[in-house]
Amino acid sequence: MPRPSQLLHPARPPAPTRPAATVLLLRDTPGGLEVLMTRRSTTASFVPGAYVFPGGGVDALDSASHAQARRRETQSDLHLTQAIAAIRESFEELGVLLARRSDGSPANQHDIDALDRGAPFVAQCQSRCLTLAADEVFVLAHWITDRDLPRRFDVPFLVARMPEGQTPVADESEQFEPVWVRPVDALARHEAGQFFIIYPTIRTLERLLHYASVDAVLQACAVNERPLWTCCPRAGLLGGCEVRFMEHELPFGELALVCPDGQVVHPLDWQTEQPVALLKNVLRLTAPNPGAMTGPGTNSYLVGDPATGYLVIDPGPADPDHLEKLWRAAGGDIRMIVCTHSHPDHAPGALPLQALCLQHGQPRPPILGLPSAPTARAHSVFTPNRTLLNSELLTLIPRGSEADLSYISGHTLKVIHTPGHAANHLCLVLLEDRLLFSGDHILSGSTTVIDPPDGDMQAYLDSLDVLSAACEEHQLEFILPAHGYVIGGFDGEAAGAITRLKAHRLQREAKIVQAMQAQPQGTLDDWVAQVYDDVPPRMWPVAKRSLMAHVARIEVNLSLND
Repeated sequence: MPRPSQLLHPARPPAPTRPAATVLLLRDTPGGLEVLMTRRSTTASFVPGAYVFPGGGVDALDSASHAQARRRETQSDLHLTQAIAAIRESFEELGVLLARRSDGSPANQHDIDALDRGAPFVAQCQSRCLTLAADEVFVLAHWITDRDLPRRFDVPFLVARMPEGQTPVADESEQFEPVWVRPVDALARHEAGQFFIIYPTIRTLERLLHYASVDAVLQACAVNERPLWTCCPRAGLLGGCEVRFMEHELPFGELALVCPDGQVVHPLDWQTEQPVALLKNVLRLTAPNPGAMTGPGTNSYLVGDPATGYLVIDPGPADPDHLEKLWRAAGGDIRMIVCTHSHPDHAPGALPLQALCLQHGQPRPPILGLPSAPTARAHSVFTPNRTLLNSELLTLIPRGSEADLSYISGHTLKVIHTPGHAANHLCLVLLEDRLLFSGDHILSGSTTVIDPPDGDMQAYLDSLDVLSAACEEHQLEFILPAHGYVIGGFDGEAAGAITRLKAHRLQREAKIVQAMQAQPQGTLDDWVAQVYDDVPPRMWPVAKRSLMAHVARIEVNLSLND
């Protein structure tokens, strides 16, 4: 995590979690997959009146009852305990019994009628020679209650096939109105205000939409005995309303950086009027240049504090209002201006911002970066006041404290040359807070266009490897891109995002090779329609530029192999 001294909100350890288990009982019908849900009591202490999957807390007897359960060879002790808890809760709440008799046949209604829902469950099963069918229960997901809530649970969402010949009957104390429902119908009824379900239930039902049968769900879960997803959601504000996000959703990383302990205070609305504080020493001001290639706009970053002054990363286009807001957000104390590359949505604001500082009687901040290469287009010509060296350190400390070796509260940015998107592209690492400012090399929610001749696919992929190494060397946890939200927020996600990005590029390149082999006389226009069939046709002219970069790399590799 960043330095505690730079966090915007005081530390507030979340409430501890309690272990629990939930089970989705599934069945196939002519209309599709259905799941069993019940309504919680309106007086329940947790989500009263909500429709839920049966489940409850894991108790000590569940972990002590392994000998009474059948298990898969690959089923861990933890998952076995959770399965036993889910089987017990299914019986206590709904009278559904996932068990087998001594001859291996499934338990039937006669066995259910002989058991008392209010008496110790496993002991009764043992007395009737019933073995719990834990081997038929699989882990679908792992949910951890949001950090901002006062009651929190650590819950596997398990799945099992509903036993044939059994009818669910609610206990009428905790659960009411058992109902079989297709996931699509449950979601539609919730949207219409007729079927109250909470966030983890909604998201789980959404995932079930991708499966046509019980077998499909169980087979997916059985592949590696791990949850298909793990989530501890985070909440922010959109339009003034509280909204929650899972780890794979774009705002998650930003919420993890700004509110690591789950405070629901951070506005996620894109706007260009005010700088957005991400840390005490990092501000983001988005330029008013939204579009297909810029997303919500170009992110200009201010790194520093009132004592050290500020370094500007990517002043953006030469927009007077935007530059004035940047200058004011820095209190006029801008020490350096760094351009990650020379494209027109990043660098043109550098000279007028420098002039604005001089106009107000401030020292002239140097414009730093890499000069544009001869391959750059006319609108991307850029000459910095000083060329930055690879691995060079840029340091912000209070004026006059250069000789004070006891001063430890500065901000150090390490330069990393990352050609590929542009020949003069660079990234910056804020070492003290483990942040990577990625420019256009890594974006949030989209992939970078590689536009030859200044863009080079081989250089781009090599630079991704350099950034992966930097993540490991400096234990980087968050990526701050030039377009979109912060990336990161859970173990290894900064490095994971880079790994997935490279894999995506190579998968796209494999499709290009297939298209070239299928149509050896084809043109770029012929190939782009096949390779980018998952991209709207309006974006194909842009995609064709990256296609060209891939083709150039493929041809070089072929020539090297000849």
